[in-house]
Amino acid sequence: MAHLTARKGFAELTNRLNRFPQGAPPSEYLYKILSVLMNEKEASLMAQLPVKPFTAKKAAYIWKVSEAEAGITLESLADRALLIDMMIKGEKYYVLPPPMAGFFEFSMMRTRGDIDQKLLSELFYQYITVEDNFIKALFVNGETHLGRTFVNEQTIPENDALFVYDFERASKVIESAEHMGVSMCYCRHKMQHLGKNCDAPMDICMTFGAVADSLIRHGFARRVDEKEGLDLLAEAYENNLVQFGENVQQEVSFICNCCGCCCEAMVAARKFGLMNPVHTSNFMPEINDDNCTGCGKCVDVCPVEAMTLVSANDPEKPRHKKADIDGEKCLGCGVCVRLCPFNCIAMKSREKKVITPVNSVHKSVMMAIERGGLEHLIFDNRVLFSHRAMAALLGAILKLPPVKRLLACQQIKSRYLGRLIEKKSDA
Repeated sequence: MAHLTARKGFAELTNRLNRFPQGAPPSEYLYKILSVLMNEKEASLMAQLPVKPFTAKKAAYIWKVSEAEAGITLESLADRALLIDMMIKGEKYYVLPPPMAGFFEFSMMRTRGDIDQKLLSELFYQYITVEDNFIKALFVNGETHLGRTFVNEQTIPENDALFVYDFERASKVIESAEHMGVSMCYCRHKMQHLGKNCDAPMDICMTFGAVADSLIRHGFARRVDEKEGLDLLAEAYENNLVQFGENVQQEVSFICNCCGCCCEAMVAARKFGLMNPVHTSNFMPEINDDNCTGCGKCVDVCPVEAMTLVSANDPEKPRHKKADIDGEKCLGCGVCVRLCPFNCIAMKSREKKVITPVNSVHKSVMMAIERGGLEHLIFDNRVLFSHRAMAALLGAILKLPPVKRLLACQQIKSRYLGRLIEKKSDA
C-alpha cells in the first residue's frame, strides 16, 4: 500500500511535467529518477504548481498552508535546483523548470553528496539513451525544437559576417548577459559515472540571465564575467565542441558546449538526423572537391556523422577518396572547417533561413501548438475547477482537424499568441 502511495505522488508529478510542451513520458526509470531527487510528498506538492512563475503566497493558497510554511518548502526545493527562484519587480517568484533543459541537468552540474549521482547517471542513461520515448518527445516531435546550433564564428566568411544576426553569435549572448554562470557539463559528468566520457573540458557549460543567477546563488554554477565567458568559448572552439543553445533570439538561458560522443542533443541528432531534432545554424559547409585530398579529418570531427568519404571518381586514382556532406544531417556548426588542413571546406549561407522564436514564451507557444498542449499554457492553474474545465474544453476543440490545420499556420504560431499568454492574469 505504501508503495502505491509513493508511486501516486510521482505519477502526479509526471502528469504535471507533461503539461510542458516537450513532456516527460511515464517510465519506471523516470519514477526512479524522481525518487532520487525528491521524496513523495515533495513530488505531490510540485505536481500542483502552475506552469507560469508564482509567488510563495500563490503556492500557499494552492497547498492550503501558511505562506511561511510554503516559503520554507520552496526554498528547500530551490536549494536543490528543483525550482528556479527570481526577483520580479521586487517580489520573489519561483518556477518549476522542465526536465530538460532543466532540473535533470541541474542535478549533475556539480559534484554532490546529498544524492547518489552514479545511480542517477545510470537511470538517466536508461531513460534518455536506451529508451527513446523521452528523447523523441524532447527533440523530434513538432517543428519547433528546444535548442539550436550556433555557428563557430571563426569559420564565418568575411563577406557574410555583416549578415549574421547577433542572436546567431554565442559571443554576443555572452557579451549581453546580465548574469552568466559556468557549471559542470551534465552530459560528460553523467558519462563519467558510467566510464564512457571523453576528455573534453568538463567545466564549460553556460547559463545566462535569471536562471544563471538562481543557480549561482544556490551553488550550482560559478559566476563568470564577460572576459572569462569569451575565454571559455575560445576553449570550446579549440576542443571542437559544438555550441548548442536555447532556441530563442532574446534572453538565451543556456549554451552547452557539446561533444559528439556524450551530448544527448548530438546523440539525438545522429539517431534521428533526418527528422532534424536540433535546429541548424543558418550556415552550411561547402566542399571544394578539387582541393579535397580525402584525409578524413572532417569525418572524424563531425559530431553528427554528416561527413563521409566517398569515391572521387578519378580514373587515374581509383582509390582516391573525397569528403561528402549529408545536408539533411548537418548542423552547420563549422567544426569541420576549422579542422580541414587544406582549407577546402568553407561555410556558406543557407538558401532558406532557419526561423528562431523571439523568446521563451514564443517558443513554448509554438511547441505547445505543434505537440497539442496549448490549453495547458493558457489554463495552467490546476487548483481552479474552472481552469481544469476550460483546459479540457479547449483541448477538445484544438484536436478538431480544421483547427489543427489553422494552428499549424505560421501566422497563427506568432509572437502575438505568446504576448496573449504572457499578459493573461492568474485569475
